[in-house]
Amino acid sequence: MSSVAVLVELLRREMSGGQVKCWEHFAHSAARLPAAGDLDLTVYFLGEREHVEHLAPHVRLVMLRPVLSSAPTRSADSAEDVCDLAPHHPRLAALLPRHDVWHLTHSFAFAATAVRLARRQPARPARLVASVHTDVPLLASVYARYLADRWLPGSHPAVGDLLADRAERALRRRRDRLLHACEKVLVPTPQARAELAAVLGPHRVALLRRGTDHARFRPDDGARTWLARAYGVPADRPLVLFAGRLDATKGVPLLTESVRLLREKGRAAHLVAAGSGAEEPAIRRTLGPDATLLGPVPQDRLARVYAACDIFAFPSRTETSGNVVAEAMASGLAVVLPEGARTTSWLTAPGRDGVVVPADEPGAWADALCALADDPERREALREAAAATARTAHPTWDRVLEEDLLPIWAAADRGPVGAGSAVPRATG
Repeated sequence: MSSVAVLVELLRREMSGGQVKCWEHFAHSAARLPAAGDLDLTVYFLGEREHVEHLAPHVRLVMLRPVLSSAPTRSADSAEDVCDLAPHHPRLAALLPRHDVWHLTHSFAFAATAVRLARRQPARPARLVASVHTDVPLLASVYARYLADRWLPGSHPAVGDLLADRAERALRRRRDRLLHACEKVLVPTPQARAELAAVLGPHRVALLRRGTDHARFRPDDGARTWLARAYGVPADRPLVLFAGRLDATKGVPLLTESVRLLREKGRAAHLVAAGSGAEEPAIRRTLGPDATLLGPVPQDRLARVYAACDIFAFPSRTETSGNVVAEAMASGLAVVLPEGARTTSWLTAPGRDGVVVPADEPGAWADALCALADDPERREALREAAAATARTAHPTWDRVLEEDLLPIWAAADRGPVGAGSAVPRATG
């Protein structure tokens, strides 16, 4: 039985974001699929205490405490994105030699530890693979420009551009150094594959799609009444939903201003935001009673929130895939996305199963939302087409594990180390 260690250096909590949820889905698929019977899988996360959660005899989730948590540098609202900034994680380094394949998913402590350890044991070289889930360099660029605008008001725009460029370049160099140590690098879209193939070579880059839980995310005729009762959301107007972290890196200021312009045009629409973040006060200040902020929402409840709304507006350009878009489409929402963003890869016929906005400007987004608010028939046609695309073109997590992940791990495997030998002893 081959042993695979997946290194997810993010804090795992109930409300954790998409990357954590992605690997939870893959782990649950591995626990139940006969095709994964020859696999011994350990997924490492960060946790407030070290412990092991067994999903099956051959599948487990392990939480390790961070050495240098990024929590003090972040607000409580963004705690789901806490990572480990240390250059080395001694506990992980002690556990990694028990595994045959080491799968990197980020570019901080876990990944740095794995690459350094692999280079230091040439007698028994580890087989490294990686997958890209977050475009950290691009996200840092957007955030640096946002901070410059916020903390250096009145400064020349070139200052923000300079900070953004330096942050992106530094983190991209770091990411590429780590990825060069891997035999195979998995990316979620053909666009991302083309970008990394230019750096690593086409033979080293492959696709790792994202799955959809179609049993959970689906249309629900009773959801709108439930949302009105549970949260007081008005049911008599189009509901525009955003799900994710409420900050500038997700395009939330753009969406807030576009909804304000929509209301200024006299259109009856209401923004529903599922998530938390630094932009919450600005949303309340700008939209007042025209917005309902739900805060972080667990997956089961989030599925009903999706199904209760009409339009899913997601202006983020920092996503590598944006699984919330797939969840919204499966729930039967008309999705509105930025033209050229990687999230548009979920669409099979842009304009028919989703709307793409050509400019990242509030006026352009307000016009797109206004067109849907004014035309219930087109809105309904988009919703039906989105749900149909989700059913026919978006794979399940089980299928992605079988077709995209298991072959890569099998090809990288050097040989078995014995079933169960990868189980660390929990402390705390």
